[in-house]
This record gives sequence, structure tokens and C-alpha cells, in this order.
Amino acid sequence: MSDAERTPDGRHVVVGGRRWRASDPELPESVRQRLVDLLMEARRGVASALRAGDAEAEERARANVRHAKEGLGERGTPWWEMPVEERRHRWERALRDLGAE
Repeated sequence: MSDAERTPDGRHVVVGGRRWRASDPELPESVRQRLVDLLMEARRGVASALRAGDAEAEERARANVRHAKEGLGERGTPWWEMPVEERRHRWERALRDLGAE
């Protein structure tokens, strides 16, 4: 989403006319990229589980999507409402939950 338009306050990106919460700008680039990679892997897992009709695999994959999105700051408490230290703990927890520590 690097070429997506940002709202004036920088808190959201606009894609196709729809507003989405932007990733936490305090994320180190290496952490952000790792979380994005894990998010894409989890989304592929959801699609694969849906094709296979595997409800348990789908549930696990959706949980991984949630962990990655929370780590990126795109879900949960908005990053702009949290101190930087709490945000760091959140992305570290997401990486742990995703087994990518």
C-alpha cells in the first residue's frame, strides 16, 4: 500500500475510495515487512482452508490474520491512542503469536 493515498492526519490510507487504518508508523521496516509477509501467508491459508472445506484450518488461519493485523496496528486499539512502548509490545506479541519471534 505504499502508493496508496493517505488521509491528512496520516492515520488512514484510501484504496478504491475506501478508508483503511494505516500501519503503525513506528514499526521498524524489518518488523513491518515480516508482519506483512505473515499476513499474506495467513490470507493464503484462509483461502486454502476454504477450498478444502477445513473449518479448523480456516479458524487457525483467520486467527493468524488477526494477529498480523493487530501487530501492524491495523486492528485493535488505534496506534495513535497508545504510547509507543505499548505499540512495541503489541508488535512483539504478534510476532510471538505467529511463531516468528
